[in-house]
Amino acid sequence: MSATDVAGGDNHVADAEGDNHAEVARPSESRRDPDELRAALQTWLSGRLPDDADPHVVEVRLPDANGMSSETVLFDAEWTEDGTRRVHELVARVEPGATSMPIFPSYDMGTQFAVMKAVGELSDIPVPTAYWFEPDPDALGAPFFVMARVEGIVPPDVMPYNFGSWLSEATPEQRRTLQDASVGVLAALHRIPDAGENFAFLRLHDAGPTAEDAFRAHLDRQRGYYRWATADGPRSPLIERALDWLEANVPADPSPAVLCWGDSRIGNIMFRDFTPVAVLDWEMAALGPREMDVAWMVFLHRFFEDLAAVAGLPGLPDFMRRDDVAATYADLTGHTAENLDYYSVYAALRHATIMFRVQSRAIAFGHATLPDDPDDMIMHRKTLEDMIDGTYWAGLP
Repeated sequence: MSATDVAGGDNHVADAEGDNHAEVARPSESRRDPDELRAALQTWLSGRLPDDADPHVVEVRLPDANGMSSETVLFDAEWTEDGTRRVHELVARVEPGATSMPIFPSYDMGTQFAVMKAVGELSDIPVPTAYWFEPDPDALGAPFFVMARVEGIVPPDVMPYNFGSWLSEATPEQRRTLQDASVGVLAALHRIPDAGENFAFLRLHDAGPTAEDAFRAHLDRQRGYYRWATADGPRSPLIERALDWLEANVPADPSPAVLCWGDSRIGNIMFRDFTPVAVLDWEMAALGPREMDVAWMVFLHRFFEDLAAVAGLPGLPDFMRRDDVAATYADLTGHTAENLDYYSVYAALRHATIMFRVQSRAIAFGHATLPDDPDDMIMHRKTLEDMIDGTYWAGLP
């Protein structure tokens, strides 16, 4: 895995919805032919650009790994603009093809494109320029969107960045710079005004305007996803217990819902000099309480820290500590994040449900064996159990 990546290059296997086991569950599949893709993209661009643009796709590359939320195609294209021939470095994110037992019930590339485009217009968050969305599957076999390519480095997921990476080898000061800048992305995102109006297309089930309204709808959709994910396989008593606990303990929150990134983790940010240059993967964007994003950012790091502890590795105990993240967020926004224990359970539950579906898929394809206890299919089972019981955070640095 190269340290240098490009926006949309998706070298991070933990893609949308925290899909940390995509490679385990992914059946072998044929690779697209780059020459055929080049011809298809050139034909498609000819229909998108003015008649005198004369587009020419000069190179197509496919990353070694693609996420389960979309397929990535890197390409360079040149065309004439205002009488000048220019080369554009681009990325196409393509909806994944139909497979048996998919991880998610549907994929909405148009909504992801709309979120990214609006975030770029309404904030100074560094999102790649979003050029076009193509809903017609004829061009590439599925809907896709095209965005600008950005050079940078991504904290790796495989192996996790705290197992030995450019980030773990950085100085504590450099890591703190990256941490604070990442929290700054959340602060800037949550400052976007009139989120309920500007992102009304993200509203679930006609939810009301408050953060609590939006979260209850979000939680209801999460239970629906669990029912769908287990309809053709084993069920998880732990996930069902977590869902019941969450529904019984929803915090009151009359504040306005904000735009939440959803997959708010440093593995979805590209950096140069420990500063964000591209914020990626908006599939999980939603209206809701800002604590959803804060808790998810901390939880995904804790997930890697717990793996490091099991492996007998030192990890990064001074990095992404919950109190530090919450304090920085409060300094940047004036808002004190509330009920982080609760929203950490929700983060762990969401991650567990996707992992459970991924492992169920692996079992169905003969890549894994169903354990005696289905809850053992959840890698962070003990973390989720301890979070529900209120004991997880005790004693952590």
